[in-house]
This record gives sequence, structure tokens and C-alpha cells, in this order.
Amino acid sequence: MRVELFDFDLPADRIALRPARPRDAARLLVVRANGALEDRTVRDLPSLLRADDVLVLNDTRVIAAELHGERHRGEAVAHISVTLAKRTGEAEWEALARPAKRLAAGDRLRFGATSDNACLVAGLDATVAANLGDGLVRLAFDLSGPALDEAIAAHGHMPLPPYIAARRDEDAADRADYQTTFAAVDGAVAAPTAGLHFTDALFAALDAAGVSRQTVTLHVGPGTFLPVKADDTSGHHMHAEWGEVTRATADALNAARRAGGRIVAVGTTSLRLLESATGEDGIVRPFRGETAIFITPGYRFRAVDLLMTNFHLPRSTLFMLVSAFSGRQTMLAAYRHAIAAGYRFYSYGDASLLEPAAP
Repeated sequence: MRVELFDFDLPADRIALRPARPRDAARLLVVRANGALEDRTVRDLPSLLRADDVLVLNDTRVIAAELHGERHRGEAVAHISVTLAKRTGEAEWEALARPAKRLAAGDRLRFGATSDNACLVAGLDATVAANLGDGLVRLAFDLSGPALDEAIAAHGHMPLPPYIAARRDEDAADRADYQTTFAAVDGAVAAPTAGLHFTDALFAALDAAGVSRQTVTLHVGPGTFLPVKADDTSGHHMHAEWGEVTRATADALNAARRAGGRIVAVGTTSLRLLESATGEDGIVRPFRGETAIFITPGYRFRAVDLLMTNFHLPRSTLFMLVSAFSGRQTMLAAYRHAIAAGYRFYSYGDASLLEPAAP
């Protein structure tokens, strides 16, 4: 499909630079299967679901994956930034570099303090093992294992999306704001943003309504922010991300479906992982590994009955996904309504609850 079919105009003032406080005070646009729209809030979620429905949440934890430092090549020094993308070994990461053209195999990178007398975590050095093209490099760090994790946490910055980072600096508040309250497994370099709306009070209300929850893990990569440069969706390549659906979670979801409950994916990350783990027969199976699933209109959904998600970029793979789920024209109309009604967009913005398009 032509990528231009997924374009729309978004005023810059609709991009949220800070989250709603408290988190569950965010607005929620309900998009029905027939295209009808309802303006609600996230706190209304328990009344919008049914007893025996199951929420599926992504429990990945965002790491301080953005590193700023210097490239040393002989006497030449240049400033560089990298965003860690995927761990490939105890001391090795693939990363998106800016500017990548300044990096070549053998270059030394230095992040953080440079004092010879500094403690171990005061400095963080790496060698460029390879320039992989398309802005991606492989880095071999001098530290490994937990020591490397500690140094990254000490020197790294929260990897705010580019549409926020371009308008303000990352600060201490983002360390908490850009993390779900239930994050448990380190590894993401972008938040599963639909999950940012949940609070203990909202979980208690969902429990009282008979809505259960399960967790999966998908370590969201920086590829989620990369623009679609191809003119047609067939020419776009998705970056792979690591995920896991445990046997216990798969069994619980299958049991809920058999009992008449609906699977409600919280976020496109949960949805993509569940669809990767589910066969043509609709059975969710244990999954552990990488997925690069790219969902566009025409895809037949196997696992997910409802989707809660934030509002996405024009021409993005995520807007293509919601268009596949609820219908392109329905979603374009829903986004027009959201823009006119003052909904807040993107990672720190408001949310939507989507029903699948009517057959």
C-alpha cells in the first residue's frame, strides 16, 4: 500500500511534552467497530471492559540507553551520541549512532568522566567493532555484564522520543515518567507507552470489575521511531525486537478465550508480540526470540480482541497497525476528531481504546 495513504496533518501543539498527572487522568477515545466515537478517560476503563476480559501488559523496563561522548581516532576527536538498540553479548551492543558516518571499525568512544583516578563506573569506554550501515554500529565495551549495566545506568539518559527531545531536554522527572509502574525486565530503549497510564488505583478498580491481567515482555527498540522512507509499505524493513510469552501466560490467555473472555492488548508492543506467538488456529503458544512482524491493512488478527494504544505519528508503522485493526478510514476519522477535540498525542499523550473493524 502507498505510505501516503496513512498521512494526516497534526498541529505541533498537540504533541504532549509531559504526561497527565495522575497518569490515569489521561483522556481515552473509544473507537467502536462501526466507527462511533466516545470521549472518555482512562479511569473509565473498568466500565468499558467485561468481567473475564484479560489485559495483556508489556513489563519491559526502559534503560538509560542514550549515551553522549567523544570519538577518538588518533589525535582527532569528534562529539557523538548513540542510542543502544540491542544487546548482542555480555560486553557488546548494537546501537544507532549520530552521526554514524563519523564512526569506523577500531574507533575508540568515551562516554562520561575521563579522569585516570576515577572509580570504575565513572568512565564508560567502547571500541567500534563494526559500522553496520543505516546508522547502526556494533560496540564492544571495555566493561561487561553487571558492571556494564551499572555504568550505562550511571552515564546514560532516558531515550526520549525525538519529537519530545527536539523540544526540551530530558530531566529527572523523565526517569519516573517514561517508565510504567509495573516495569520489571530491563532491556527497552523506548517505553510501551499505553502502559504509562496505569496506576495502582486503576488496577484495583479493574480487579474489582473482574478484569484480570497477564504480562509479556517485548524490549522495544529505537526502530519504533524510525520514519518509513519507502513510498510503499512493501519496501519497508522492520527492526527485530526480542520478546517472550511464557507458557503460563499463553495457557492463561487460551483459557480466558475458551471461557468467553476477550484479550485486550495494552499497546502495540503487546499486540505485535501476541500476534507473533499465535498460530493460524488462534492458539497462543510460548514464544521466546525476535519478532519483526509488520502489520498493515489486510492482516488477519489471531490473538487480540481489543487494543488500547496512544496516538501515533503520521505515516508510521504504528498508525498502519491501528488502521489494520480498526480500518484506515475509521482511524483517520478518529484522529481528525482527536485533533479537533484537543487530545494530546504520542508517548506522553492520551490513549484510545479500539474495537476491531466490523467484518
